[in-house]
Amino acid sequence: MTNELAAVLHDARDLRIEEIPPEPLHAGAVRVTVAATGLCGSDLHYYADGRNGPNVLRSPTVLGHETAGVVSEVAPDADPELLGTLVAVEPARPCRRCPTCVSGRYNLCPSGRCFGSPPTHGTVRDTVVADSELVHRVPPGMDVTEAALVEPLAVVCWAAHRAEITSGSRVLITGAGPIGQLAVAAARAAGAARIVLGDVAPDRLASATGAGADEVVDLRDGDPGVEFTQLLECSGSPEALSTVNSLVPGGTAALVGVPAPRPPAPELLVTAQRWEIDVRGCFRYGPGAFATAVSLVDRGRVDLARLLTARFPLHRADEAVRTALDDRRHLKIAVMARENA
Repeated sequence: MTNELAAVLHDARDLRIEEIPPEPLHAGAVRVTVAATGLCGSDLHYYADGRNGPNVLRSPTVLGHETAGVVSEVAPDADPELLGTLVAVEPARPCRRCPTCVSGRYNLCPSGRCFGSPPTHGTVRDTVVADSELVHRVPPGMDVTEAALVEPLAVVCWAAHRAEITSGSRVLITGAGPIGQLAVAAARAAGAARIVLGDVAPDRLASATGAGADEVVDLRDGDPGVEFTQLLECSGSPEALSTVNSLVPGGTAALVGVPAPRPPAPELLVTAQRWEIDVRGCFRYGPGAFATAVSLVDRGRVDLARLLTARFPLHRADEAVRTALDDRRHLKIAVMARENA
């Protein structure tokens, strides 16, 4: 196969459009011709800082992991009916052999990789190769940019599962960015009776009015009161964990956003110990999360289109990332493949 175009990050703020060889098709895999990739906060961290949490960019790496495209090639032992279908791609690449994977928690695989997490190349390129069980058919006729957002929707579906949101739950969501706004839909679909979405950034608060929460609150005015059974912390701001004081005794705090490298709010440990607050990590998505996300889309339970605020062609990927970094009015920016630009 001929080389393909890709957006390759060489160093912080050094993103280049280059030709790279396509990945070989391995057993049980499919090749997906990429249609669109949504930019995630992790992409912005790698671009701005050369790292995302503990993971550091040490070699040139293709960005991106929120992806949809059309299956253009299948391995002999993969499902031939996938050929030609539009799919959302689950970017995790677990080993499938370790005790963690065998137990079903493949998202926690100690040796697992993920598209766009250095040194594993991501999806802002012409094609990607993925295990056939990690691509998920989306509803026929779905817009390709919306299909790319099935991945972040799966993140919040998993968070709702981890937090055990059920019928009658009262949920506080901190962080009104794309993940927080999608979390409103996931919590509602899980049965939440009341959802409050909070932030401290005026641009985020303004965009959150259409997310479907019962109330949008400015957390600069203080915690919204002790009434919630679950907290979904989606901002990654350690200071936001002061809102653990808004949980009823025995409540659950789920950590969804990647934490910034600052000490957490001191209220966290004191409140968790005194009131038996369960603090649960949420890492990407586990078994069934993508299926749940696709089901929400299919049943019209979530509006992905409202999150898409800009589209850029692949050759302008650097501009796309800089726009997402510098203009906080944007929610989701998509990088389009060449034929969809």
